[in-house]
Amino acid sequence: MLRLKEIREDRDLKQIDIASVLNVTQAQYCRYELGVNTLPLDKLNILADYYKTSTDYLLYRTEERKPYPKSIMRDYKDFSQNKKERVKN
Repeated sequence: MLRLKEIREDRDLKQIDIASVLNVTQAQYCRYELGVNTLPLDKLNILADYYKTSTDYLLYRTEERKPYPKSIMRDYKDFSQNKKERVKN
């Protein structure tokens, strides 16, 4: 389940508005909102940028609306593979 409807309605937007941002039909976007179809990762990233939030917020993995600072993501990318494995576990 994603936070798509909640965040869209908080901004007084219609499904067709977000569908155009994602370059999909309103019907396809509706299926993402209802959880009938899985939202592709590239579309999830587009929405996170559009709403200026994190993908974790859209996925209900956090209640923090602010996006992660770019420095955190850059630091994570600089980790060696071994360190990334330790962080995951």
